[in-house]
Amino acid sequence: MTTVISKLRTGHVGLNVTDLERSLAFYRDALDFQVLGEGKEEGRRFAFLGRDGELVLTLWQQAEGPFAPAAAGLHHLAFSADAVEEVRAYEERLRGLGVAFAYEGVVAHREGAASGGIFFHDPDGTRLEISVPTGAEDAPAPTAGAPTCGFF
Repeated sequence: MTTVISKLRTGHVGLNVTDLERSLAFYRDALDFQVLGEGKEEGRRFAFLGRDGELVLTLWQQAEGPFAPAAAGLHHLAFSADAVEEVRAYEERLRGLGVAFAYEGVVAHREGAASGGIFFHDPDGTRLEISVPTGAEDAPAPTAGAPTCGFF
């Protein structure tokens, strides 16, 4: 019997957080995620987040400290938008919420690239990106010779 193996794709991403309520507020208010389910038992707090009933992100309150860029594991979490105008709308919303950005405004993924986006951090310091495949042709590339999403 031969088993056909399909092409894998990302199902959802799980993040450890230090304060579930704070992270829920961020991902709900800043990025429009809906709470699909929650666990509120002491010592086992978690939330399932998504859009239109589809699970995208899980938050697990079990971290004792902030995101550590030098540690093995998640480098950054990237979300895709349909148009650069949508990225700019998220940028405006995030700025209104006082979110810290890695770069000023929309930036290209590398010198001369059409793709690009915004780069910022969640309340625990997890590095996040919202980008588009085209529309950033005129945006600056903050780091010469290296991908923008690599070292922020």
